[in-house]
Amino acid sequence: MATLKAVVRKQRADGFYAVYIRIVHRSRMGYIKTNKVISPKNVTASGELKDPVVNEYCSRVILKYSDMLNRKDLTAYSVAEVIEYLTRDSGTECFSEYARLHIDRMTKAGHGRNAKDYMYALQHLERYLGTNKILFAQLSSTVLKKWIETMALTNRAKEKYPICLRQIFKAALVELNDEEKGIIRIKFNPWLKVQIPKSDKAAQRAISAEACREFFNRPLPQTKMLSSLPELGRDVAMLVLCLGGINTADLYALKKSDYRNGVIGYKRAKTKHSRKDEAYIEMRVEPFIQSTFDKYLAEEDDEFLFTFHNRYCDTDSFCANVNNGIKKICADMNMNKEDYYCVYTFRHTWGTIAQNDCDANLYEVAFGMNHSHGLNVTRGYVKLDFSPAWRLNAKVIDFIFFSDKPSKQGIAKDIEDTEDKFFRLSPKKMVHGRAYFKGKILAEVNDIGFGTVDAVIKALAQQLPSDLPVGCAVHFRITNCDNQKEVVYERTKGKGF
Repeated sequence: MATLKAVVRKQRADGFYAVYIRIVHRSRMGYIKTNKVISPKNVTASGELKDPVVNEYCSRVILKYSDMLNRKDLTAYSVAEVIEYLTRDSGTECFSEYARLHIDRMTKAGHGRNAKDYMYALQHLERYLGTNKILFAQLSSTVLKKWIETMALTNRAKEKYPICLRQIFKAALVELNDEEKGIIRIKFNPWLKVQIPKSDKAAQRAISAEACREFFNRPLPQTKMLSSLPELGRDVAMLVLCLGGINTADLYALKKSDYRNGVIGYKRAKTKHSRKDEAYIEMRVEPFIQSTFDKYLAEEDDEFLFTFHNRYCDTDSFCANVNNGIKKICADMNMNKEDYYCVYTFRHTWGTIAQNDCDANLYEVAFGMNHSHGLNVTRGYVKLDFSPAWRLNAKVIDFIFFSDKPSKQGIAKDIEDTEDKFFRLSPKKMVHGRAYFKGKILAEVNDIGFGTVDAVIKALAQQLPSDLPVGCAVHFRITNCDNQKEVVYERTKGKGF
């Protein structure tokens, strides 16, 4: 059993003594400092305290500590653990302080990008509660539910932020509580009663090959800046699109050692810590992109491959400026703000055109975009040949920049246009109709006399080859030549025609 006694130690500079509660446990001594001080005249030569007010206070503290010690088996405790047990107050444990410690550990462990999301989540909760000193005791299930409700209109934060803070809370339960020794600094887990909502489905950012051609071939808007943001936005968008949809974070971090014999090899920053193969991929630099690639190469004595780190302090700043440059081009194209592109548009576009227009299956698209596609274990021990991704990347570049073929993504966009719902035909109007199969025109009409869309489709269907497989989809593109309105319909052989 530990023994307790009120004592003084060294005399302070002002002549007074600070009062401590001395603890002796397993032949070791420790001290708990009180908020009391005592004058030298109230300390005897043997160190006993004579001040009645201080003695009364210390007696109450010792009584409280003795009661706590009697309720616990402290045989295996060190004196430091006894002091920690006596002085802790579960109601004053600070969640904000622990969360910042946890986030700092994440950053040091190489999870800097995730750490930023965790910090954004913490700051959002602190703004909601109006303090940067949130206590664990404040985080009841009711408080958390009301906080989550404030994010109901967000697309992603309503799921991501609560998940981040829940992970921090779980780590705190493991680190701060010790059930074996009866140390329970966090009394309850409110997350057991909290239902975290799912994030909204991500918007389809991909654009058509036609839109890409218009974007990249448009003259850059004039700017007074020494370094043109529109030029940066266009060039980085080109690099992203022509290097298999590479992320800006990976472009920014590329080192000279990552570029050998015309091929870049890198580990994707977003997923390298969560995959056995560390999300490694190699992508060949095609001749089409080589001049843009060389334009931003760093000096020979620079460890980084590109000069981006000389202009921007981190990946977030780099990405923000690239997006600003892209938006300036979109504004110059008189696009609506809600339709502006961003750098991620071109990563989505690579995958969409690869699948829709280059006949790649989803597995090949996932491989080219460095997704694990459910084969984490296999990718962890197979030495991969990345040349299939190179060939698919070359196909995407050829389709966009070396052909004027209409893309299926462009057709899909046309179908969704609101104005096409009012498409009308009359026998007096000239109609141009085409039937597409795998992007190739198999039938065509250019005539008057069609009163309905179905009549045009019927005329086109009669021209289709008889060996067309049953069940295949054919796209019928119909243009009203008088007002240039256009619609596209998909019909299946055996059902629609």
